[in-house]
Amino acid sequence: MSLDRGDGVDVISGVRLTGADRIDPFGDDPVDVHLSGGVIVDIAPTGGLPRRGRVLDGTGGWLVPGLWDHHIHTVQWALVAQRVALGEVASAAEAAAVMGRARILDDGRRVGTGFRDALWPDAPSADLLDRATGDVPTYLINADVHSVWMNSAAFRREGFEIQDDGVVREEPAFEISRRLNLIDTAVADGLVRDALQTAASRGVTGVVDLDMAWNAEAWSRRIDAGFDTTRVSFGVYPALLERAIAEGLATGDALDPAGLVRMGSFKAITDGSLGTRTAACSHHYPGDPSNFGVMTVPPDELVELMTRATGAGIHCAIHAIGDVANSHALDAFALTGASGSIEHAQLVAHADIPRFARLGVAASVQPEHAVDDRDLTDTIWADQTAQPFPLRALADSGATLLFGSDAPVSPLDPWAAMAAAVHRTRGGRAPWQPHQALDAATALAASTAGGTSTGSALEPGMVADLALIDRDPLASDDARLRATRAHATLLAGRLTHLDA
Repeated sequence: MSLDRGDGVDVISGVRLTGADRIDPFGDDPVDVHLSGGVIVDIAPTGGLPRRGRVLDGTGGWLVPGLWDHHIHTVQWALVAQRVALGEVASAAEAAAVMGRARILDDGRRVGTGFRDALWPDAPSADLLDRATGDVPTYLINADVHSVWMNSAAFRREGFEIQDDGVVREEPAFEISRRLNLIDTAVADGLVRDALQTAASRGVTGVVDLDMAWNAEAWSRRIDAGFDTTRVSFGVYPALLERAIAEGLATGDALDPAGLVRMGSFKAITDGSLGTRTAACSHHYPGDPSNFGVMTVPPDELVELMTRATGAGIHCAIHAIGDVANSHALDAFALTGASGSIEHAQLVAHADIPRFARLGVAASVQPEHAVDDRDLTDTIWADQTAQPFPLRALADSGATLLFGSDAPVSPLDPWAAMAAAVHRTRGGRAPWQPHQALDAATALAASTAGGTSTGSALEPGMVADLALIDRDPLASDDARLRATRAHATLLAGRLTHLDA
């Protein structure tokens, strides 16, 4: 019987199991996994039970839980397909020249994304970009999304006062991104659909969507239009917290009868970023004795916001990158009793690392950022005394790890995240800070719905969100792990991806 995307599966045959916390007796032997009603009902030796219904041949593959990306910005990630990639440009002059040759979008703007200017030999300026791009409004979004470099035409179009360096940072940069994301909903929804279908082809069954918008409306619209590829937990920011409360939305509430899309967490961005040199740190940035980063939400205000959210049954996801911001965020969790996560946790004081587990605060981290920013960390955080990207330390302390990409900051690719966490490198370079590397079983668990708190073992009674992959992630080097393919992805036993 041939199978197609959308079909339900009753048996996955001849597949091998892998992952952490296994208690099954099968070892490396192939098994048949029997499904019913969207749930795993039995796991048996291959051929040990009759195979009834639709059979997915898993011979030669491994079966793992469906993967989650616990931090993406869905529309902004989808729009990357329309924007000029700037990740490889090596100077401001080169970036300006690339944008001067870039295609003008239908709305009359040029938009580039992904530049990293902290180690460029020259500096951005409005004049440099003006000379290359003329009167066409032009926007270059930093890889970390915390700053946007614009020409004078863009400043005029947006009604912002022109800055000599052409750069807006933090909230003004977020506002620019919000405006750039406001394209026709039919186009945006099509791009989102395509992006999450690509994610399904990598074994992804769920994402946490932290777009800076009223996501309940957007996802209700997509569900009504037939979206059924991925489970979605969506966030809400301070400006929309009261609306979420007024509409009676609490964490876990479903927007659709199937429970595919659910209310997630209240998200607050409490400091800046490493690349924009605004993450709140205990030591100043090199060459700038007055710059310790910024706290964009004062600690007292954060406590008030988290208290309000917690009282309404909404979990909290608190962006904290620098060590000062992480300390304040942990303090706020302790004072409010909130449930949730710290997003990023890129620089954490040694004394704060065990507080994650003690307070029950998950560390929602993006391992590819450590690889992307290794040179930047070694340069502009060289004088910091806290631990950068402390994955092993957090895991050893008992904290729950949740892996994500922060797409578009890094691509939505869980295998890249796992490889970065395990091998701490990319492209053949020597591993960076290998003492913070994780074992592959922990990395796989961190990439599932419950993170390391639930592990990645498959058992009868579990919802059949599954990925049939072509290799054992626990026995793959960096290149092989990054190249992992999903032969099939299932959401409650229904195929959302199947190799042709």
